[in-house]
Amino acid sequence: MELNVLNEQVKHEAADAVFGREYNEALVHQIVVAYQANARLGTRAQLTRAEVHHSTKKPWRQKGTGRARSGMTSSPVWRHGGRAFPNKPDENFSQKVNKKMYRAGMATIFSKLVADERLCVIETIKAELPKTKAFVAQLKTMGLVTKTMIVVGAEELDDNLILASRNIKDVLVVPTRYIDPLCLLYFDKVVLTKAAVAEIEEMLA
Repeated sequence: MELNVLNEQVKHEAADAVFGREYNEALVHQIVVAYQANARLGTRAQLTRAEVHHSTKKPWRQKGTGRARSGMTSSPVWRHGGRAFPNKPDENFSQKVNKKMYRAGMATIFSKLVADERLCVIETIKAELPKTKAFVAQLKTMGLVTKTMIVVGAEELDDNLILASRNIKDVLVVPTRYIDPLCLLYFDKVVLTKAAVAEIEEMLA
């Protein structure tokens, strides 16, 4: 598979297994939903019938009233009663995705980015100084003015690059081990360094 090199006429050779797959919408949907579910936290806390504030007095006598029998007002069928199956902060929303499926899904996303011409390759990217203004000027010189995700190799990410890029709106610089399906789909442009392409091929091929 040949990938476009940013601002150049040459092509960069890449593995078809990672960047040349057929698009599988169902698989991509599954890994994105699982990723979001695994990041979800239990933030709801409802009360059981043992935890609600109530009286233990029987509301009315058992027989002779014509109404349904009732033991106490904490019953889930009563207003202000406890919940039968309450949500709790330790609720687990995680979904399991097999490694083989996840790798195939990520490769499918990369292939879709290539097909839509939203992915390109650069030799490398560096920040000489930890200055946001200088890094923004560098991005504009490269023609990266929209929502851009820049993926670099593990050895390319240094303190200057982190400090220069972390405060720029709609620009994300990450090493290959931190890429995720949601970010790949969110950003308009995904830029990979050549070192990142090699690491991604090793991870997903």
